[in-house]
Amino acid sequence: MIMEWWTSLSVMLKVLWGLTLASSLVFVVQSVMTFVGADSGSDLDSLDMDAGFSVEAADMGHSGMNLYTFRNFINFCLGFGWTSVLLYDSVNSLFLLFLLASLVGIGLVVAVMYMFKALSSMQQSGNINLYKSAVGCHGTVYLRIPAKRSGEGKVQISINGSIREYNAVTDDSELPTGTPVQVVEVLDPRTVVVARLDSLII
Repeated sequence: MIMEWWTSLSVMLKVLWGLTLASSLVFVVQSVMTFVGADSGSDLDSLDMDAGFSVEAADMGHSGMNLYTFRNFINFCLGFGWTSVLLYDSVNSLFLLFLLASLVGIGLVVAVMYMFKALSSMQQSGNINLYKSAVGCHGTVYLRIPAKRSGEGKVQISINGSIREYNAVTDDSELPTGTPVQVVEVLDPRTVVVARLDSLII
């Protein structure tokens, strides 16, 4: 049944359905990982290394809601794909269809970004005092951290049993995604200094 349906599709529809189903799968995986606080050193998240992602709740307020991220790309593909396949038979012009699908994709990106910004505002109004609670906490590099404070990366650290994401710099050599780290200093409410965890073990 499924094979018959698939073979009956045009090449364009197959491409659109492939994009839609792939982005839907990645979106579900990302959402589950985000809300269960899973370790972010995964292959999916490593794709964000050079894209500068992140729309995670703790990042939104500081990054100016960075558009150029892997997660936003997936959100755009999700809106674009589903709009395209659902309206494919209803809109005669491919140009008009793709224009409408693009607008829906952009709208979804903006909506999700503002949703995470709102979640960030509620989260940051909580009881955690970063200056008092973060130093000594362990975590994992989420986005590559350049060496010797030459740039910022991202880390997810566990504070009082809650997984939170912050901008991070290091005095060590470059820390790739997935590296276990410990917070050694807090620079501001959004930025911490981390060190490679094994370098602190004597």
